[in-house]
Amino acid sequence: MTEAPRSQFLSLHLLETLAAVLPVRDENGQPKTLVFGGVERHMITSQARRRAERVHARNRANAGRGALKGRSMGVRTREWAILAGRELESTHGWEKEKALVTARAVMEASGLKFGDPKKKTVANLTKVLVFAPSDAAERIAAHIADQAAEVEEWRDAYLEAQASAEAAKKARRGARKKAASPTETQEAEETSTAEAAVSVPLPPLPKATRDAVLLALAPRDAVDIALYGRFLAEIPDSPNVDGAVQSGHAFTVHEAEQIEDFYAAADDAKLDRKRNALSFLDAADDAGAGMTGYQSLISGTFYRHAVLDRTQLRTNLRAAGMHEQEAETAASEAEKEFVNAFVEAFPEAKKNSTASTGSLPALVLAFEGERPYNYASAFQRPVDEGPASAGGEGPAGPAAVRRLLRHHTFVSRRRDDLRTTRVLTYDPEIDMLLGELGLPESLTVVERTEDLTP
Repeated sequence: MTEAPRSQFLSLHLLETLAAVLPVRDENGQPKTLVFGGVERHMITSQARRRAERVHARNRANAGRGALKGRSMGVRTREWAILAGRELESTHGWEKEKALVTARAVMEASGLKFGDPKKKTVANLTKVLVFAPSDAAERIAAHIADQAAEVEEWRDAYLEAQASAEAAKKARRGARKKAASPTETQEAEETSTAEAAVSVPLPPLPKATRDAVLLALAPRDAVDIALYGRFLAEIPDSPNVDGAVQSGHAFTVHEAEQIEDFYAAADDAKLDRKRNALSFLDAADDAGAGMTGYQSLISGTFYRHAVLDRTQLRTNLRAAGMHEQEAETAASEAEKEFVNAFVEAFPEAKKNSTASTGSLPALVLAFEGERPYNYASAFQRPVDEGPASAGGEGPAGPAAVRRLLRHHTFVSRRRDDLRTTRVLTYDPEIDMLLGELGLPESLTVVERTEDLTP
């Protein structure tokens, strides 16, 4: 029997119930919200989810686990010059300061912008995060070490020209400050402009070195870059990638519920003194908490959604240099790991004080189609958690499951392209509910994440 062709898009829909957590915060430390269906909902942004999923998949691959074990993965950081400098120092025996200065100069001349050299905290950091294969720093360092004589000669000329340009700039600023009249100001500006015209221009980076940097920073075979994409505007000839994953913001299926949690932190040394105090007055001096404060916590049942564009994923992998069969294999592995990360990964904010990363979804719905499908409209009317006798729908989790599956069944009867529908639950109550709902024959209940996709 011939296997039916797979559809272009894999749609994933998930319901999860969280209690007293704070996975993301706004600039004021408050939970993020949106207004939908006329009421305020709590929101977990797609950016937070995508990073959690990307890092989850990368860590598994690097640890030799999961479908992508052994595959090249990416790192998003501003520290590529620092990493390349360390590689020059540790692997190629360069002196620390010379290694860092050289790596920074080479990457800056390639087109990347760096922080203010006068500020040590940012001097060697790129202005933007650069998402590149994890071995990019090693490749850059290896090329610099291999072409050491040429690169060092260029570096010295480059730094000298930079110093001359900076000195000319200071002279121009000084001349403008000293000018006492408009005429003197104009003469000073004309003089400084003439001096700038004859100043030494920055020497271009040798073509072979620039090509090596661009190749190192190119997406190449980093699977997570093919999945989630990247945009690097600072180097026009460094390829950008349209991601194969589309992610929506998660939101509560009901109106937002928030508490302000007052907390007190104990001072161990103070408590020890109080415990060993010889008099009432000594004990009174050490009364009170070491620190107090408030934190906002949220609870609720969230709906979230993501789509994998299988065609875009394969296009990205082929563009990275893989031949057709290799790209097909890598794409199948990437799909399995993407689904796993979508189900398993969770933003780590406040994880130690809320145990939020231990949550498991109440329901995962996966199906194929010739276009993406977002079922947010199933929850435009907020779930009323009141008792059925009063017109309510009961607890939000089961109510949301009923709505989501009813919505999907309704859409499926009107869209011929929806195929291979599968559901997974980690909630025994929801499992019983699935047996009571009379699900269509086209829907399969599975017990493992890897069974969510064909």
